[in-house]
Amino acid sequence: MHVLLTILLAVSPYLARVYEYMPAPGQFTNAMPAATTDDTPETMAAKAEAAIADNAGKTVCLGAWGGYIVFGFDHPVTNSLNDYDFRITGNASYASYAKDTSRKGGSAEPGIVMVSYDTNGNGLPDDPWYELAGSEYNSPATIHRYAVTYTRPDGLADIPWTDNRGGSGVVPRNSFHQQDYFPLWAPDQLTFTGSLLASNAVDEGENGQHSFILYSYDYGYADNHPNKTDGCKFCIRWAVDNNGNPVNLPAIHFVKVYTAVQQVCGWIGETSTEITGAEDLHPDMLPTGLDPSPMPTPTHAKILRDGQLYLMYNGIMYNVRGTRIK
Repeated sequence: MHVLLTILLAVSPYLARVYEYMPAPGQFTNAMPAATTDDTPETMAAKAEAAIADNAGKTVCLGAWGGYIVFGFDHPVTNSLNDYDFRITGNASYASYAKDTSRKGGSAEPGIVMVSYDTNGNGLPDDPWYELAGSEYNSPATIHRYAVTYTRPDGLADIPWTDNRGGSGVVPRNSFHQQDYFPLWAPDQLTFTGSLLASNAVDEGENGQHSFILYSYDYGYADNHPNKTDGCKFCIRWAVDNNGNPVNLPAIHFVKVYTAVQQVCGWIGETSTEITGAEDLHPDMLPTGLDPSPMPTPTHAKILRDGQLYLMYNGIMYNVRGTRIK
């Protein structure tokens, strides 16, 4: 005999879990969050989660181009169809001394955002990913299907990289950060794939003095505009497949962010996307009605059955991932 208990369970609007964290090499890698040689992919994901989950507000650094983080909420984020759906916070700012007054500039370190729907219902980010097509997606300067391989050097040295277009370079060390710049828990070669945005840095210094301004792209990238602006908000309806075709997702369960530019700005060092949190902008929104449906609003009744939590809405039962139980 089943014992049914109706309970109420509020969802949090904030990022709840980090599934994967693999930064590219960089001056803050192994420092934000701190890593040791005893760490593993699992322990580093847990450290990243502790830093930014539940509105903790600390900083996780993604390193040079391609470094990434995968996170989710304690509920699916519904596609509102006509409004911003979620926010990703970073540490971008505007500089009042930027010379190009036609656009915003300062410390923008843009990260490409991808989303995924838990199609197989297993609660893991192993389903297809879709890029949110930001303002630069169709730019001739954007390179899609880009790939970079970083190689661990001997000792504390500049970290070399090569790409799939015959290019090469290094992530240089500097005097400000003395730790190892290559992820301590990673294999000796790291390969990342994705889209490469054009460099956004301009050296506006004079008389031999460097002064780099990192200009913001219009929309659609993490750590690209200050947190209190609409520039850090995202729409699920921007999702496109690998061929650039729009994708209609009823909701998303997972978000991936990776550093989108490959550039070094003098003494400032490599450009690296930073993440401080994420927020569902409408956690109580009803689903679109597509099947399998995202979880309905948390104000509806929850059912505890044989130790498992379900949601009952209009006579239909859903599991905690928002998938309809047939």
